[in-house]
Amino acid sequence: MTSNPIISVRGARRRYGTFEAVRGVDLDVRRGELVALLGTNGAGKTSFVELVEGLAPADGGEVRVLGRDPYHQRREIVGSLGIMLQSAGFSGDLTVVETARTWAGTLTRPRPVDDVLAAVGLAHRADVRVASLSGGEKRRLDLALATMGDPEVLFLDEPTTGLDPESRRATWRLVQGMLAAGTTVLLTTHYLEEAEELADRIAILQAGRIVRTGAVADIVAAEPARVEFVVRNADGRAVTPSAADLPSLEGVVDVPEVDRTGRLHLRTTRLQDDLFTLLQWADARQLRLDDLDARSASLEQAFLAMDDSSSTRDDASEVAA
Repeated sequence: MTSNPIISVRGARRRYGTFEAVRGVDLDVRRGELVALLGTNGAGKTSFVELVEGLAPADGGEVRVLGRDPYHQRREIVGSLGIMLQSAGFSGDLTVVETARTWAGTLTRPRPVDDVLAAVGLAHRADVRVASLSGGEKRRLDLALATMGDPEVLFLDEPTTGLDPESRRATWRLVQGMLAAGTTVLLTTHYLEEAEELADRIAILQAGRIVRTGAVADIVAAEPARVEFVVRNADGRAVTPSAADLPSLEGVVDVPEVDRTGRLHLRTTRLQDDLFTLLQWADARQLRLDDLDARSASLEQAFLAMDDSSSTRDDASEVAA
């Protein structure tokens, strides 16, 4: 990757009347990198991405794509951009191939229409009117047109919404191929699995601000692992040990809980060490840890933890006010 970012944002702001949807965002995306922008509905993802796409001017700060202001200098870079909106709004009266050919006519270096449709699995639907496509097929057409010009920078706003699992993974393969060829991608998605699969880095947006950035592994590493099991004695009967009955576990971050089914749940920052201690403890007492599930933290867990933390801070701010 080059040292100079392909996308560079400093202190970006966007307002709708008195409401500030984007509140001083900084973000860099380097060549050949995919950054996934995550956030709950209303976090400001689409408002921010529209600034970077050049579809709206910033009300403050600086936005640069390929070294240019994407709104005021749009003509200079538009041929290098591919944009997949949440809803493209193509004419329903045209067929798929007519739509693709029309779009190709607006591009400087379009890829062959047949190749593009085949890449997204729409070759067999070429003569079908857009209005007759399913929601998932329309998303695949949106992707085909966004990638037709071999863009240097690709913006994907919820690209796999409405797709079945097979089509979603086909989309991932297409995006991964473009990344390997050097395309730079800014992605918004509600599918955390998608972010884990594709992203070099994650940026989490809350209330118009980026609250966390980093590689998936780094973000997840800050969260404790989870261990769950049912304790059974030698006769196979489930028993419920109290916290005092359990061995000393160095990494446990809170009091272990037992749910209504008798399943014990705990969280630990030292998964291997504490799991080994638990197994030794059970063996010494002729107990079994049935339905044992031990796993490292997930991106979903880290995302929800940050969302809960943000809500707590917001509540505290309101009380203080």
